Amino acid sequence: MFLRFLLTLVCGLGLSFSVAAATPSVLTTIKPLQLIAAAVLDGIAEPEVLLPPAASPHNYALRPSDRRQIAAADRLYWVGPELERFLQRLLDNQPAARRLDQIPGLTLRSYGDHPHATDHGHDHAAHSHDGHEHDDHDHAPGTLDPHIWLSTDNAQRIALWMAEDLGQLYPEHQQRLQHNAVQFSQRLEQLHTQLQQRLQPLTDKPYFVFHDAYGYLEDSIGIHPRGVFTLSVEVQPGARHTQALRQQLTAAGPSCVFREPQFPADRIATLSAGLPVRNAELDPLGIAVTPGPAGYEQLLNTLGTTLAECLEQL
Repeated sequence: MFLRFLLTLVCGLGLSFSVAAATPSVLTTIKPLQLIAAAVLDGIAEPEVLLPPAASPHNYALRPSDRRQIAAADRLYWVGPELERFLQRLLDNQPAARRLDQIPGLTLRSYGDHPHATDHGHDHAAHSHDGHEHDDHDHAPGTLDPHIWLSTDNAQRIALWMAEDLGQLYPEHQQRLQHNAVQFSQRLEQLHTQLQQRLQPLTDKPYFVFHDAYGYLEDSIGIHPRGVFTLSVEVQPGARHTQALRQQLTAAGPSCVFREPQFPADRIATLSAGLPVRNAELDPLGIAVTPGPAGYEQLLNTLGTTLAECLEQL
């Protein structure tokens, strides 16, 4: 009886292991893509994300555990080498990888497409900090802006494309995948309307950002920053550079300056000391967002709310 029980237990465990092993794994490089995939896979599976919170996709260094995770993925979604350049060679030979910036029908923009890039002296190339050059991950005019997820139109197309692609991994859930993607798309239509209604009355309010990451969102709503302060987190700006930035802030009058989570708040306080400037934080990667089917909407809504709440007080 004991041997029979043991055999039954081993067989049962073996079956559960084989079922678990057969479950497809979906991996995204960055959290915003994970949030879109989570909406598509709602009720089916939970996608994982490669980069840890607050890690920059521009210059991330892969760990051995990351390489194992990539190798084990049945599907891996990434934007493309303009964003995750550290992955280009590795993913060239990865059949599970799907490059999203090549999805048909996406709205793609280049740096320099909006007025502030030239009208306000923004230099996307290397910046001099008292003689030291810093390469701002190739945000040069004419190069692709890879922050494609910050357009609700793009997010809709990505979700619908993912639903088709994931149908190969989950053939028994094809109808559910399509349903989820359509529902997600409809929710984004409503969200985009809400963002437009709140932000378009604020188009004349001046604001500055520290990272040229929001062009897709700004273009879709019709707002644009007065300037982009592409300072490096790693390099302290020199006195001449700081003075030039203060001159822009002074000329703008009451304005908002938006930093990102990884940028030191004290550096902005020094830059704006004595000026009628309000400071706030924008997070294009959704570090604080809990992964889930509504996570992407939370990401976009938080960005829009943060922009509006600051600009409304000017």
